[in-house]
Amino acid sequence: MEITWTVDGELFVLAVEPRVTVLDALREYLGVVSVKKGCDHGQCGACTALVDGRRVLTCLSLAVQCDGAEITTAEGLGEHPIARAFVEHDGFQCGYCTPGQVCSAVGMLDEAAQGWPSHVTEDVAADVDGLGDDEIRERMGGNLCRCGAYVNIVAAIREVAEQRPAHAARRTGEGAR
Repeated sequence: MEITWTVDGELFVLAVEPRVTVLDALREYLGVVSVKKGCDHGQCGACTALVDGRRVLTCLSLAVQCDGAEITTAEGLGEHPIARAFVEHDGFQCGYCTPGQVCSAVGMLDEAAQGWPSHVTEDVAADVDGLGDDEIRERMGGNLCRCGAYVNIVAAIREVAEQRPAHAARRTGEGAR
């Protein structure tokens, strides 16, 4: 089957078999190695990328299901504040899970900004931008780090969440919603 993707801003037309996953197509057909094959069962999050702005476990998604999609990997995030915060807070050790963690963090911040609750959200209206550590941990729960850099990952995400315009305005009492 022929599919069309925009990956990290570049247009690609691929011929793939129906059973090829997004992960395998990215890595083997396009040479995008920032998406990692960890468990290959959707349990570790190393393969997380953004598909049309939403975080997706690429090992569980078929390439043909994403025909026409815009896919953003950690490589495509470039100088995103999350990527910088991971470096500044030492939010990685071996680095294997980092691309998936970074993509997941970007996706979860967007989900929170849109008002999507998590299991631990007590008040959606109050928690939209004020992500505490419990919220961050819950929302990032599908991404595993075997090195145990979780404390630094949470700190990196918290810093970026606190710098988001809506959160900063709420902290200072400006820009009521």
